[in-house]
Amino acid sequence: MERRKIHKKLPTGHREDKQIVVRDGSVADKHANVGFHIGAVKPNSNGFINKPHLRVIPCGGLEEIGKNMTIIEYKDDIIVIDLGLMFPGEDMPGVDYVIPDISYLNDKKDKIRGLIITHGHLDHTGAIPYLYEKLGSPQIYSAPLTVGLISKRLEEFDLATKAKMSSIKIGEDVLQLGAFKVSTFRVNHNIPDSMGLAIETPEGTLVYCTDWKFDHTPADGKVTDFSRLAELGGKGVLALFSDSTNVEKPGHSISEKEVEDVLFKIVENSKGRIILATFSSLISRVQQVLNAAKRNRRKVTFVGRSMIQNMEVAISLGALVVPPDVLIEAKDMNKYPDNQMIVVCTGSQGEERSALTLIANGDHRQIRIKRGDTVVLSSSPIPGNERSVADVMDNLFRAGARVIYQKIMDVHTSGHAFQEDLKLMLALIKPKYFVPIHGERYKLVLHAQLAEDVGIPEENVLVADNGQVIEFFEGQGYLTNKRIPASYVLVDGLGVGDVGNIVLRDRKAMAQDGIFVIIVTVNHENGQIITSPDIISRGFIYMRENEDLVHKARAEVKRLFAKHQNGDKHPDYANIKQKLRDDIGQFLYEQTQRRPMVIPVVIEA
Repeated sequence: MERRKIHKKLPTGHREDKQIVVRDGSVADKHANVGFHIGAVKPNSNGFINKPHLRVIPCGGLEEIGKNMTIIEYKDDIIVIDLGLMFPGEDMPGVDYVIPDISYLNDKKDKIRGLIITHGHLDHTGAIPYLYEKLGSPQIYSAPLTVGLISKRLEEFDLATKAKMSSIKIGEDVLQLGAFKVSTFRVNHNIPDSMGLAIETPEGTLVYCTDWKFDHTPADGKVTDFSRLAELGGKGVLALFSDSTNVEKPGHSISEKEVEDVLFKIVENSKGRIILATFSSLISRVQQVLNAAKRNRRKVTFVGRSMIQNMEVAISLGALVVPPDVLIEAKDMNKYPDNQMIVVCTGSQGEERSALTLIANGDHRQIRIKRGDTVVLSSSPIPGNERSVADVMDNLFRAGARVIYQKIMDVHTSGHAFQEDLKLMLALIKPKYFVPIHGERYKLVLHAQLAEDVGIPEENVLVADNGQVIEFFEGQGYLTNKRIPASYVLVDGLGVGDVGNIVLRDRKAMAQDGIFVIIVTVNHENGQIITSPDIISRGFIYMRENEDLVHKARAEVKRLFAKHQNGDKHPDYANIKQKLRDDIGQFLYEQTQRRPMVIPVVIEA
């Protein structure tokens, strides 16, 4: 392989002669640390030299599926792997996204040598618009499709021209980032350009492999680089970090080829329109639909903003191959008979404003469900979305559509490895230490047990929490008691991190029992109530149907106010409001056995 040397413009403070070299190019910049402040190595109290430890710190993805981020640190060099988001749970009303806590890096921005993104899914890229500048705008490295998807999303935040991004060729380019030499290898997932990382460090090689499966017939025809995995295993790997998402499932995951065969039969046998909903990032699935459309002489149109944007990026980079005369615009659908149309849209998770939800509710401006339509949900519901998906399906059936989903036909396959493939990965890599990642705690433990079953010593299996520091020193690895902040950072509208536990508690209280607002207008000269207190109820009672309770509440407010004012012309209104909140709350509980949020307001006139 011919060696390529690519000089990149790097962020301020980084050496401009850092370079990307191909894997067989042994000329990786031998002066990579020149110009960086390494820090003095001081002898300890016994006269021995304190050598630096290699630290691996998961900031997200080890207690949930989502907000993936991992820090790898050695001396004054840091690399960050992935920067993803997580969708909020039902206990986070009003929250848009959850992103990692990066406060540990606040005073270490100048040490970050690069941000490496393994693939283009939002749980690995979605936090970049919110955290990129807070990290000091480091150089972003990833495969071309991932870089394209990130750039498209950054446009929405006016960051696309500010971000420093480099496309790398999987399996060829090598990054020399301070003390770390990072090479990549191809893995299969349900989005093209997914890659694993081999990170050579002063303590040994780390293999980082998140979101992968073994598929011998993937949609894009590019299989996992098994020879590279075997090569790494033969050279010796200090630690393997591997995906735990499907560790509960025995056997092997279904191949994308099997899904394509099922989709072809659906297209072939359907007499009317086909509306297929999937993730906008599931480019492999869209490729299968295009292939089936070509073979059955159908046209395809994309519907949904994120679907259209992602497909434009994928087409421009050659990650999605569109057969001639297959793709049309949505406005031209009515020019073709129903038996020649396929609509690919967003909304497989029942999202409120997604294309499929609008179609199912009869609110979409271009598409209405009619009898004879076949709707395919090519995804599995994300935990927490089951009710929303069921509601959409109910509406589709009610409108006369035939609905096909994963439980009745193999129209979707996971992008994550099942047990037998997880075992094979361990056998190929043969790591000294194993760290399960990407999953809730119970999945990490199950993956740890699987690793022990195939011969990894129990003491060499490290199951960590988010924020827990893993250290490697002189060939030994261990979990430490050191922890960095790893709490949830909530994104709500334009606010990042300004919604915390107190705000969530208030939102949940209002959602469960409603609010009861008391407005008291008083004379500023003598502190006496001027008019009857105004009362506003939201989510607690319907006031027109509970006039007796409202009258009693007004009377109780006047009585309590007079009691707590105690004739004082200039009382402490803050103290009175607190007492009204408690006393009226107790009064309402006695009357209704409910506890609304009571909000007293005192206005001086």
